[in-house]
Amino acid sequence: MKKSLLGLGALSALVGYLSFAPVPIEPVAWQAPKNLGYSGAFAQNQQLSQVTRIALTDDEGPEDLAVGPDGLMYFSLASGAIQRVNLQNQIEDWANTGGRPLGIEFDQQGNLIVADAIKGLLSITPDRQVTVLLQSVDGVDLQFADDVAIAKDGKIYLSDATTKFSAKVYGTLGASLLEINEHGGNGRLIEFDPASGKAVTLLDGINFANGVALAHDQQAVLMNETGNYRVLRVGLSGEQRGKTQVVIDNLPGFPDNLAQGNNGVYWLGLVSPRSAPLDALSNFPVLRQVVQRLPEFMHPKAKHFGHVVAINDAGQVLHNLQDPLGMFGHTTGALELGDRLYVSSLHEKALAVTANPNRVSEQSSLSDAVE
Repeated sequence: MKKSLLGLGALSALVGYLSFAPVPIEPVAWQAPKNLGYSGAFAQNQQLSQVTRIALTDDEGPEDLAVGPDGLMYFSLASGAIQRVNLQNQIEDWANTGGRPLGIEFDQQGNLIVADAIKGLLSITPDRQVTVLLQSVDGVDLQFADDVAIAKDGKIYLSDATTKFSAKVYGTLGASLLEINEHGGNGRLIEFDPASGKAVTLLDGINFANGVALAHDQQAVLMNETGNYRVLRVGLSGEQRGKTQVVIDNLPGFPDNLAQGNNGVYWLGLVSPRSAPLDALSNFPVLRQVVQRLPEFMHPKAKHFGHVVAINDAGQVLHNLQDPLGMFGHTTGALELGDRLYVSSLHEKALAVTANPNRVSEQSSLSDAVE
């Protein structure tokens, strides 16, 4: 009898904990679109399974890429380091932000503009001096500076992934998972003019604001809304300023970085396939709170799956490179450098490089035209 009472008490305590223990999220009900999986334009293949790995030295997470004025490929790392690949295909140290640099891009003066999830929006001069450009916008501190894009007029577009879950408090992965599970639309897109020092929120209410890239016509910014599995186009001028259009939606994975490519394309990284449990619970906020109370090992996990795609302004998928074997997974994005395509990752201890299919397509088109 005593054992039965103890068991009943333990069960009651467990039920009480799963029902009422405080959690940092306040989940919002939504309806996830039906996952069509790896079909159609996203048909599964192994085109990314044969990449060449360029091993890092005691570091990991080459999260974003940028081509420098010197023609070399630069990338941001988990330790806070910014490194580059020299002409001998060797890794060199270049700078360190002391935080967690994510999105990076060079401006017209040769400064590396950095979205650092911990430090805010930074600038690193050619002689490697780090300065803070922005830490607060519209009275709200940057909690998770994520990605940057720079227009020809010098204005910087920055995604603040979430204004609620601080990367400094929860870590970048932890804050990401909380924001996506809550689905409260805490992300925003910021426009910053270095010339005037003025920064404004161009768009808010975004479910994890992630990769940003200037449209090829400079009339809009493309931005990944990770929590809604889609890419948005945000107008920059006139009546279209701040207005959004969906470029592509119902992606088979979580979109991360976004970068301009040649021939009018944008390279998009999918960091992991979608989570069936997360989609199934999208319209059940109370159950999502329960899941948040479970031990971490019981939470939905990202899969070690590599996937980058190239899309055009109409949202058509022009290139679809996958690694279902997990040879190079948790892919965040890709960037072209001549006949090479470099691929970044959230957790890998290497940078990946493969033949640039967009360059091949360009050469094929030229050959066809000559014939």
